[in-house]
Amino acid sequence: MSASTPDAPRSLPGRIVAWTLAAILALAVLGALWIGVRGVMAYGHLTDAQDAAAEVAARLNDPAAAAEAIAGISGDTAHARALTSDPIWRAAESLPWIGAQLSAVSTVTAAVDDVASSALTPLAEVASSFSVDAIRPRDGAIDISLFTSLAPAARTGADEIGAAAASVGSIDTSRLIGPLREPILQAQELLETTTAGAEALARATELMPAMLGADGPRNYLVIFQNNAEWRSQGGIVGAMAVISTDGGRMSLSAQGSSGDFRRYDAPVVPLSPELLGVYGERPGLYIQNATQVADFALTGQIAKEMWAREFGTQVDGVISLDPVALSYLLAATGPITLPTGDVLTSDNAVDLLLNGVYQRYERPADQDAFFQAAAAEVFSALSSGAAEPRPLLEALARAGDENRLLLWSARNDDQAILDATTLQGGLPVTDAQQTAFGVYLNDGTGSKMDYYLTADAGAGWCTGVDGESTAEAVVMIRNDAPADAASLPTYITGGGSFGVPEGSARSVAYVYLPSGAELVSSEASNAGGTPVFGGGFDSGRQVISWTSELAPGEEATLRVRVKTPQTSQLAMHITPTVNTNETPRVATTCE
Repeated sequence: MSASTPDAPRSLPGRIVAWTLAAILALAVLGALWIGVRGVMAYGHLTDAQDAAAEVAARLNDPAAAAEAIAGISGDTAHARALTSDPIWRAAESLPWIGAQLSAVSTVTAAVDDVASSALTPLAEVASSFSVDAIRPRDGAIDISLFTSLAPAARTGADEIGAAAASVGSIDTSRLIGPLREPILQAQELLETTTAGAEALARATELMPAMLGADGPRNYLVIFQNNAEWRSQGGIVGAMAVISTDGGRMSLSAQGSSGDFRRYDAPVVPLSPELLGVYGERPGLYIQNATQVADFALTGQIAKEMWAREFGTQVDGVISLDPVALSYLLAATGPITLPTGDVLTSDNAVDLLLNGVYQRYERPADQDAFFQAAAAEVFSALSSGAAEPRPLLEALARAGDENRLLLWSARNDDQAILDATTLQGGLPVTDAQQTAFGVYLNDGTGSKMDYYLTADAGAGWCTGVDGESTAEAVVMIRNDAPADAASLPTYITGGGSFGVPEGSARSVAYVYLPSGAELVSSEASNAGGTPVFGGGFDSGRQVISWTSELAPGEEATLRVRVKTPQTSQLAMHITPTVNTNETPRVATTCE
């Protein structure tokens, strides 16, 4: 047998294999270089687009200038998209590991380009024809054509941004390297927030013309919730007003107060057996308790029917505000002088309306007169165009985000536009992405002591020794009234009429568990007292009622643990009160 030597010529098949491997290696190197160079170029365009976006944000007061800047953004995002979607890049996306990184980049780039070209550009073109100041009422009327001209572009923008958010949201960030994972997570959060804002704009442009009477006269009952006496939605119904609209023109056509309403012999609207088991009949018997139920759609129906029975007029919807939301609006209108000589400002509105009035006036009739005068003057300022448009929009958005501005429409087509928005005031939603608790606070003292109470709530995921996931919700209520609170006016303390010592405060919290959750445990500390529990069900959600009674300086805490599938988000809705902290001071312990 002969053996080949190092000097022997290679066989033809061997040379072919070598050349093929060399070619593959060369192609791989060239491909990597191609992708790398294009990636760097795309990054440059996206950086330019980011800088231009910051310029747009700074020039929103000048829509024409903003529209010009958005055109530049669209050009940069289009170039970046082209650079990350060629055949070589697409082929590389199928490779192990590196493919996931490249796919994430191309997905985000395409989404950003869709937002810039298909969503922002049409909106900017429409917006460039008028200024923000155009929404200011003139002679008591708003130009409805502003909303109708924006509506098509706003709806297109909302749909395109929503699609982009869904595309980026589908990226599995667990497969990404650290330097890429963080920007992708930020993009997901940003697009989610932008989607909410775009959807709000689209719905507003669809709803506002009808509400302003574009198709004929409308009447809306505005109820002012008093946070000094808690109810699930915020506070008892106190002052009321009817705002009439017709062709964009607004007028204050009627006013009233809870004192104008009787106790009815039976609920004015049907209450389900479940609701009766939790709240009893009181929400349907007293206007003050219309906000005791957790769903504002039912509150709206109750208030509408009660107003019709007492005043003989039908309204097209019900709007709710509280004094905290009113203070936000006053930041836009500026100080308002009342007939009493008081100057109502964004800084003093909450204290004056929820405490000062009761310190000053003993007779409920005098208190009602003050509230009605304040409501009339604020409406006058808003309808006359005294409010600066941008701060006014920011005030309304903030009030809506905090569930201090609620809206129910008696017209099904209008109500459908409000579906799933915070304005609708619905029950907290648990789905594949979010697990949600609800905490609804109610006064049990028959007083205005809740002005002094602080309520906090928080939630967190816990993992047991068996590895099973549970969710824990924590609720804390504290009485921060002065030590001598018993000496406050009887209308504030309640005078012990419900068996609560003057200066103390009794609260009833209805804790709505996430849909489908199984209760594991519920424990409470009531400042040395014995916690009182009850409960039932509402719309398929288990409800735990917890009663606490606190003297000045005392606090009580409730901890509820449930078994439920873990989701990426854990939400806690709590009644908007005077002293609800933006950052909860309570924390889960998972003990």
